[in-house]
Amino acid sequence: MTSLLLRREAAPERRTLPAGPLASVLGVVLLAALTAAVAWGSTSVPAGEVWSVVWRRLSGEAPRPGTNDLIVWQLRVPRALLAALVGAGLGLVGAAVQALVRNPLADPYLLGISNGASLGAVAAIVLGLGAGGTLGLGLSGAAFAGALATFALVWAVARRGGGFAPLRLVLAGVAIGQFLSGFTSYLVLRAGDEQQTHSLLFWLMGSLSGANWDLLAVPAAAVPAGWLCLQARARGLNALLMGDETAAGLGIDVNRLRRELFTVTSVLTGVLVAVSGAIAFVALMVPHVCRLLVGGDHRRLLPVSALLGALLLVVVDIVCRTAMDTQELPVGVVTSLIGAPALLYLLDRRLGSGS
Repeated sequence: MTSLLLRREAAPERRTLPAGPLASVLGVVLLAALTAAVAWGSTSVPAGEVWSVVWRRLSGEAPRPGTNDLIVWQLRVPRALLAALVGAGLGLVGAAVQALVRNPLADPYLLGISNGASLGAVAAIVLGLGAGGTLGLGLSGAAFAGALATFALVWAVARRGGGFAPLRLVLAGVAIGQFLSGFTSYLVLRAGDEQQTHSLLFWLMGSLSGANWDLLAVPAAAVPAGWLCLQARARGLNALLMGDETAAGLGIDVNRLRRELFTVTSVLTGVLVAVSGAIAFVALMVPHVCRLLVGGDHRRLLPVSALLGALLLVVVDIVCRTAMDTQELPVGVVTSLIGAPALLYLLDRRLGSGS
């Protein structure tokens, strides 16, 4: 009975693509995009040389003399991998949060999580809490603390009076997020010097320019772990879409599941904001596209959202690095320019089809 109801809930309303072959295609395209991200830039490196450098490094051979090894391995490979990890994490968080509050317009911004993570990270930078050799870990810890504290506050406000109302959760998230955003702006203005203020503003719009191998360690552990946690709760996410009473009738401990999902999404959001700043629209748009492709069953939706999010952000980062000769564009600017029209188009299609 339980599996029947879950299948009915996850059943697509339109023809969808098989998730396995689609994931394979996305994986191949992602690999090609990663190769292009490493090869293209102010100094172009042939794709064959890119893979030659990577193979020599992975096999333990001594690097060849010259600049290609430095450009490929030390500068561009970490950045390309960070873009893929952040994109995958945002895709996962977006899909989970939208099911969590039963609102297709929900994302870490709407619920205030990104604002809390940004405030924690900016406070660590301005107040010097993340200084020294453990900068990445300090920022991740501060951003995670800000994200978790914000989600706890939003959850407490939404649960006042008992029960759970998704609309109240969203409104609480918007109000608290805007308050935290104002406080973050105040801290930026209190930064010690003009250069630090400029760096903070650039980082708050999303940036992968600080990527290095040390910075990769935390997201490389957090994103796969977060995906495994969410994938293990995919049936619970499907059940939440049917409402709390129905989910409880299917044997789901709704309160416990929500607490677990809140924690996982807060951890992921905090880590991602710490290493890349606040990147808009990816967590909101990617799950919408993936639902059109594979349907609403989270057993298929989560891995496809991770792959598409990774591919999107790798491509966006290529654009950010190569669109202008004199400077680099913030990642969040490009995702907003792409994401807003794309989301309007998707919404128009859904309204036009009556879904």
